[in-house]
Amino acid sequence: MPRQRSIVSTEKAPAAVGPYSQAVRIGDLVYTAGQIPLDPATGKMVSSVIGAQTRQVLTNLSAVLEAAGSGLDSIVKMTVFMTDLGQFAQMNAVYAEFFPGEPPARSAVEVVALPLGAMIEMEAVAVGG
Repeated sequence: MPRQRSIVSTEKAPAAVGPYSQAVRIGDLVYTAGQIPLDPATGKMVSSVIGAQTRQVLTNLSAVLEAAGSGLDSIVKMTVFMTDLGQFAQMNAVYAEFFPGEPPARSAVEVVALPLGAMIEMEAVAVGG
């Protein structure tokens, strides 16, 4: 029998900037769309500093996962897209604040550009609550 698929949406994270969902839950798994560092209240980029952008991305991801009945502590795989891996150490320092115990598996990839001029984007796969 097919598993139930549900769309996840919350106003506590930025609205999608295209034809996609903030996340999709199927069975016990939650797949998030990539989150960029937009402030959900203003729809504007939070900063031009990688640390502040990383913090906002993780805050946005947390809100999406919470709406799905999950959380950052339930992420099993994270993918990080950055426009400059030379800033990896600064990103990683903020990232470590959000995952102090047993962090998820993670990949980090440098890309030429991200939506709306963001310096960082993250997507996650998590187990639902």
